[in-house]
Amino acid sequence: MTSSARRRRRREPQSSAGENRLWPALAVVVAALAYAVLPESLLVGPRLAIPVIELVLLGALVVTNPRRLVRQTRWSRGISIALACLVIATNLVALGMLVRSLTSSEPGGMPLLLAGMQVWLTNVIGFGLLFWEIDRGGPVARHTVVRDRLPPADWRFSQDENQDAVTEVAATSSERSNWRPELVDYLYVSLTNSSAFSPTDTMPLSARAKALMGLEATAALLTSLLVVARAVGALGQ
Repeated sequence: MTSSARRRRRREPQSSAGENRLWPALAVVVAALAYAVLPESLLVGPRLAIPVIELVLLGALVVTNPRRLVRQTRWSRGISIALACLVIATNLVALGMLVRSLTSSEPGGMPLLLAGMQVWLTNVIGFGLLFWEIDRGGPVARHTVVRDRLPPADWRFSQDENQDAVTEVAATSSERSNWRPELVDYLYVSLTNSSAFSPTDTMPLSARAKALMGLEATAALLTSLLVVARAVGALGQ
């Protein structure tokens, strides 16, 4: 890269004023509600214990960035990642309990199907939030740091490589439009990974990205093949 190109990259503007706080907050609330209405046998502790912890952590993050994600401290980033990990960990425990219940009892088809859908939904949200938190330094860094100072990417999106496509496609590429991935992009990655059990149009680059996607796909596969299949079978009896 020439010196003039390097100077141009350093003057590269941020992509926006920061992501809107509403959508990440709403995703956490949906995950908390989905966990709170699980059957009693799938809960860790009192029914509202985990949802309350998740909402308290979310409240601390909202205080830091009430409208736009533009400020980041070491503790706020740690809480953000811990919150996503809490959603994932408790949901995986619920999935384990759900699978165990298949061998220890004969649960009704409809309750089992609903529980499986709740676990699957929370799986998509939890991993989507974690992908969003760790890629390229997190949501604040992605929108406030110039590209040549961002940490290495964990995922490669189609916008990162379509700068040589036809004009109307290349116009939205990362290189030409300064596009940066947002929460909806990571939720889509999580959704497709949980549905197809593999990457689709977004490829994992780092070892941790591959490990997380593998864990998510395995959990989704268990939910689909064991829980939902058993529930559908029970409905037909």
